[in-house]
Order: sequence, then structure tokens, then C-alpha cells
Amino acid sequence: MLKIYSEETGGSAAHDHERIVHAEDVECGYRAIIAVHSTALGPALGGTRLWNYASLEDARTDALRLARGMTYKNALAGLPFGGGKSVLVGDAREIDRERVFRAHGRAVESLGGSYITAEDVNTSPADMEIMLRETRYVAGLIGRSGDPSPVTARGVFRAIQASAKYRWGSDSLAGRAVALQGCGHVGHHLARELAAAGARLLITDVDEAKARRVAGELGARYVEPAEIYDAPAEVFAPCALGGVVNDETLPRFKFEIVAGAANNQLLEARHGDALQARGVTYAPDYVANAGGVINGTIELLGWTPERARAKVEAIYDTLLEIFRAAAATGITPARAADELAEARIEAARGARTSATD
Repeated sequence: MLKIYSEETGGSAAHDHERIVHAEDVECGYRAIIAVHSTALGPALGGTRLWNYASLEDARTDALRLARGMTYKNALAGLPFGGGKSVLVGDAREIDRERVFRAHGRAVESLGGSYITAEDVNTSPADMEIMLRETRYVAGLIGRSGDPSPVTARGVFRAIQASAKYRWGSDSLAGRAVALQGCGHVGHHLARELAAAGARLLITDVDEAKARRVAGELGARYVEPAEIYDAPAEVFAPCALGGVVNDETLPRFKFEIVAGAANNQLLEARHGDALQARGVTYAPDYVANAGGVINGTIELLGWTPERARAKVEAIYDTLLEIFRAAAATGITPARAADELAEARIEAARGARTSATD
């Protein structure tokens, strides 16, 4: 039996999230947290992640951070959506996907359209098709906008080019060394784009066989996961999980640029300051990795593929704007991106208030 209950968010105690929903069905092994951060710009949009979290509190923390990031990502991409996220607690190799994703579909449906989901880490368009049997509020379906991974990778590639342009005066990546962490769907596509642009790749993944396979395909060098932070590279592209820029890893960086697909790359906000103090150019992750959610506009808003692709290419210009604003005001790119997103969200709230007065 599916059980659903909402937390009392209480403002700052829940990072100003509008709603936090816990859902579980013990019989099928389903346990989830759905975090809705903001609906100021429109329905909260964000994927469903499946991960074997060490604890329910870890899952909740991840959901909150990811949902907030989606609000900012959608705001800076200029999309009429707020931010939300689902995390499912479980082992992707062992769950009964049919029963678990049908249960999750019922949980999403219970939110009445305030939250729309799609695929994310360890989930797929096929899983979304299962959810479609139980809810209307799901995207990333087979034969529609489909797998967003190549589009996300393209946006990250453009973010790396923009970072190079700002840092070195040219967006050419020919001969530049890039340390790429994570060879999942997005990481693999990004590696191909970088190799085609002439970059020298150093690749790692917790799945050594996968990383060696990608390295062999692209003529790249394989690096052990624990050694990627010491890699002799100019660009670090985190494309796995978050929190990889932290007190332990930062002192090891030789990188000049950090730009990748992973969400929440900074373990804490202060690590953005630490990057700047070390002279590292950081491309805020929710700007760089917005290609996937932009791809969803084909399905959700009826955009043409050409219009969506143009929006993804514009990540380059958005990042240059953020870098220049940060330099002009003496703040970090992470803070400049946050301020721009917050201004757009507050403007939307103000417009909504005026409309109801």
C-alpha cells in the first residue's frame, strides 16, 4: 500500500522549499522523497534519481539541494518552470522497476501537477513510460523529447568553450587537457564532443571497465578514480555525483577551469570562494548542465527541436554574461549566477502578486 505524507517545511528549516513529500510502499520496496523548491515561475520540474543512499537523511539532503538547483537552472535557462526533484532510495540492480515506478507515478500524481518529473541518474525513458500509466506529470518519454543526455552534454561542451574563451581569450579546446570524471550517458557524450574538438582526455569512472572502454574508443588516458583530482589537466569536468569540490580535493587541483555536468559540484557555497581564491574559473553547474531540461521543452512546451537547440547553444552566452558580471562586481561566478536567478524568481513572484491584487 502506498503511503504519502508531507513535511511541515517551516521556511528556512527546509531551505525555503514549498513542499517535501515522503512516499513509500513497503511491499514493493519503494521509498522516495519528492522536494518542491519553488513554483514561482511555473510547475516545479526536475528528474527522478535512483540511488542507494546510506540513510534516509542523506536522501532528503540530496533531494533538497537538487530541487533548489533546478529552480535556479530553469530560471537562468529562461523556462516557465520552477524547481523540484525526486530521489528514490534503492539499488538500481535489484529493484522491481515495474512496481517501483508505478508507485512513484502515483506519488507524483498526488501532487496534482505542481511537480513534473523526468529521468535522471539511474532512471531512463523506459521508466518514465511505466510512470505514465499512473500520472500525466511525466516527461522524457520514448519517441518524444527522449533521452536528454546528448543535449545535456552539448550544453556542457558549450560551457567549457565559454570558460575557455573567458579564461584564455579563445574557445578552441585543441590540445587542451581535460580531466573527465564520470562516463555515464552524459559523460560519454561529452567525451566524444571534447575528443572531436581536439582535447586531450584523461578519463575516470567508478566503473573501471566502462572508463577503460571509453578511453580506448577515444584514444584517451585512463586515470584511477582517486587520482583524478591530481590530474595534470587544465580543465576538470565533473560528470558524476556532486560534492566533489571540497576541502579534501581542492588543495590537489592543478586545474584552471572547472566545468561539468554533475549537479551540486560545490560541497558548500564557500568552496566557490575557495576556487576563486585559487584562481580557478568555475562554470556554475546549473548553468552548464541545463541542456537536458531545455530539451524537455520539445515535449512540454511544443518547441521545435531547432528552437531548443538554439537555447542550448545560448548557454555559451549566458555563462560569458555571468563571468563578466562576477568580475565587474568582485563576486564569484556562483554568486553572480545565484543573484541573476533570484532576481528572475522575485520578478515572477512580484508579477504574480500584482496580478492577484
